[in-house]
Amino acid sequence: MPELPEVETMCRGLAPIVGRRIAAVEFPRSRVRPSPVRPGRTALARRVTGRHVEAVQRRGKRVILELSGPSGSEALWLVVEPRMTGLMLLVDPPSPEHVRLVLTLAGPRGHSLRDHGPRRLLFWDRRGLGTIRLCDARGLEAACGSRVLGPDGLQVTAADLEARLRSSRRAIKVALLDQRAVAGIGNIYAAEILFRSRIDPRSACRRLRREHWERIAAETRAVLGEAVRLEGSSIGDETYRTVDARVGRFQTRHRVYGRADQKCGVCGTPIVRIVQAQRATFFCPRCQSRARR
Repeated sequence: MPELPEVETMCRGLAPIVGRRIAAVEFPRSRVRPSPVRPGRTALARRVTGRHVEAVQRRGKRVILELSGPSGSEALWLVVEPRMTGLMLLVDPPSPEHVRLVLTLAGPRGHSLRDHGPRRLLFWDRRGLGTIRLCDARGLEAACGSRVLGPDGLQVTAADLEARLRSSRRAIKVALLDQRAVAGIGNIYAAEILFRSRIDPRSACRRLRREHWERIAAETRAVLGEAVRLEGSSIGDETYRTVDARVGRFQTRHRVYGRADQKCGVCGTPIVRIVQAQRATFFCPRCQSRARR
């Protein structure tokens, strides 16, 4: 489930690990399905141990740790994609059997090990769909460069969207989930963006006019920015948590997602749920008009 706001919140929460040294890497034994790791676990642990975390960044829905090495060695990047149920945690996990990766952290350069910074970073994933990948510069570009990810959702413009999608026959809701078109949007935020844009999610991209793209781009930046400020959405069983195990708060601002048959807060019409590309879509049939250029 983690989309751009949740992953951005994870990255911001991991700021205290910048500068710390990775003293040990562990992939705990468990009976649950293992998460994909590239290269293998032994090779990744060997190459990462002893490096310092130089920066934490996000690309789309991926958490990226930039790792420095000994003088003269190339930088490496540890790329974690949480996917459906993955969490980055600095505190105890919801369940020990679903911990996929543990980085034991030593003190920053020039500081005593008795400092009060975080001592470990966990990647926890109940369903095991998340991925862990160690990349050099070339691998990082292949994994999440411009050929894989479109403009970031927090900066996307109408021109960006129109250039990538105006000729598409796909429904706009389905197209917004394409990470090559715009990076970071998932099912929850696509529904909320289109509601605030007043556009029916079934509208074909090729029927949208410039004014539609302007509204979609503006609401994309606004919705995602608001969700980041509220540290994401914790829905359903509230699996998603911040790095210190707090729930997000944007779910209280959802206007259509997960509200099938409830009254629209604007017009009172019941919210409709349909399925598009095997994903649930929620919208107001009165507030959201279908583009028919």
